[in-house]
Amino acid sequence: MPDTLFTLPEPVTLPVNGETARYPVGRVFCVGRNYAAHAAEMGTEVDREAPFYFTKSACHALNSGCTLPYPAGTKNFHYEMELAVAIGTPLFQADLTEATAAIYAYGCALDMTRRDVQQALRAKQRPWDLGKDVEGCAVFARLTKAADMGHIGSQKIGLSLNGKQRQNATLNDMVWSVPELVCHLSGYYHLRPGDLILTGTPAGVGPVVTGDDITGSIDGLDPIQLTIG
Repeated sequence: MPDTLFTLPEPVTLPVNGETARYPVGRVFCVGRNYAAHAAEMGTEVDREAPFYFTKSACHALNSGCTLPYPAGTKNFHYEMELAVAIGTPLFQADLTEATAAIYAYGCALDMTRRDVQQALRAKQRPWDLGKDVEGCAVFARLTKAADMGHIGSQKIGLSLNGKQRQNATLNDMVWSVPELVCHLSGYYHLRPGDLILTGTPAGVGPVVTGDDITGSIDGLDPIQLTIG
């Protein structure tokens, strides 16, 4: 290894049920508008021709149970509850069968968003980075191996804010299924272990303030929790 001018932080890692070793976070891909009801509440429509994506920096990932300070630059910080898909084997230009086989694990996740910033950027047809790629914006619960989770379909996905339910849907409400997303994304990237895909959020997103407690769940997976500090 060559000498470097400084040392970068170690990658964020996630616990995995049944494993002592942890899953290192490499890249974080996020799917936009993958629930029709959420797209409608945001004043948009689902693009049914193909999914679209944005990214979050791996260094902005957090483990469930953390406290996230309310971020600078926003007055409308939102939660979004999502299913995370963890890739376990390399793949490129995969078919649906290969895409399914490459999934290592699933987990609950939160996509935390500067909504006011995102909407202002969208109105100007500019990238969403300042709205979506926020420090601490990608929160992950303990992962469950795909073989233990089974088929993704009718599982409930939901989120509560300070004990009151805000989001409630099922995974089969997704416009693009998990294998379709992995297959499509592999047409543009050489996917590899460490890559995580957040598959979109149901309707019911909303703002948080300092002191709020967020809890989320998906049937068959470990729940997720985040406190806004």
